[in-house]
Amino acid sequence: MEKEALKKTVPYWKQILFILTAGWVVIWIYRDAYPPIYPIIKEFFGGASDAQIGYISSYYFLGYACMQIPSGILVDKLGRKKILIPGFIIFGFGTLLVTTATTLPVVYLGSVLSGLGCGTYYGVAYSLTNEFVPPKKRSIATAIVNSGTALGCGIGLISSNILVGGRIIPWQAIFLLPMFLIIVMLVIFTKYIRPEEIKERTISKGQSKKVSIKEFFKPQMVAAYILYFSTLYTYYLIDTWLPNFLETERGVPNNFVGIISAMVFFVAIPGALIFSRLADEMPQYKERFIIILELLAATILLFTLSPITEGRQTLLIIGFILYGFFGKLAVEPIIISWLGQFAPRKNIATTYGVFNFFGMTASVLVPTVTGFISDKTGSKVYGFYLAICIILVGTLCFYLINKFFPTENLEKV
Repeated sequence: MEKEALKKTVPYWKQILFILTAGWVVIWIYRDAYPPIYPIIKEFFGGASDAQIGYISSYYFLGYACMQIPSGILVDKLGRKKILIPGFIIFGFGTLLVTTATTLPVVYLGSVLSGLGCGTYYGVAYSLTNEFVPPKKRSIATAIVNSGTALGCGIGLISSNILVGGRIIPWQAIFLLPMFLIIVMLVIFTKYIRPEEIKERTISKGQSKKVSIKEFFKPQMVAAYILYFSTLYTYYLIDTWLPNFLETERGVPNNFVGIISAMVFFVAIPGALIFSRLADEMPQYKERFIIILELLAATILLFTLSPITEGRQTLLIIGFILYGFFGKLAVEPIIISWLGQFAPRKNIATTYGVFNFFGMTASVLVPTVTGFISDKTGSKVYGFYLAICIILVGTLCFYLINKFFPTENLEKV
């Protein structure tokens, strides 16, 4: 009766927003429990190098990225529920391995499995919003769903920093929280994600012609893939290495590192909601919003890392928080909404799977690349400078491709 009452009082698309937001919270609590405790993990495993610790995140993102295209295809063929629930079960099993790990290889294995499980989520989430959310609310709806990533980041960073960094619990125990939440989400997915729409999609797919692979690589879509790689490279650099960078190279006390890093993500929520609302109200300017936000994020990060801020912790912290306001979480909903107009209607999940695959390759590279740079140069700041260059190149590519292949000529492409 309670389920039926909810269906009658709350539109299904609003239920979806709540469920998908909660799903991202769980995924990101797991992801961001790691960065504040890298030094503790290094100590636990006998003084592992930065590169070896970077592999933990790289293996997770390798599994996540490898799952993007296959899971998108499977979602379009079999339906969302049949992919989402097994995916979260795999995620839970990988998390269980990490909680019992006594060697780094077991942590790596748990990370890969967790990444594979979480890799089913992206295509499901944004194909659901694309199908059920009214078109004029899609950017803001995507921003609301994405706010779950910021909330999860903050919870993961702060809880890990306080409980593990404060030596209250062993580092493996922090992952019991996402394990419990995974079980809760499996119950919610089972109860509230409708199976009916899968049947409708399957019937309509059977009546439609096969989609060519070229449909996923229109010039505008390629521009979005390049830009997303650039955006995520910087985002996951901050996500995986910022706490360690603040503590070891900028002298921020350990008990403040998690809170400051969490603020970068928390402040992204109002930024995402504001810019997504503006983009929905002025859809003809979405490309401009995207380019301006990318350039602002790169510029702020450059000035934040400038040697003139050395030792001036307040300016450093404000700079990173401003990056959060204008960065990935602010621009991503607009890119996702903008990309949707080019996607084949019957293959939305596959389109977003391809899109996220290219973006998430950055997340595979950045933890290990930055760890390698740190080991060789003695500083992670050069990893941040590399990320800024990547943002600028990606934004330039996005601008040039859309200049020569404008949206109004889409049918001719």
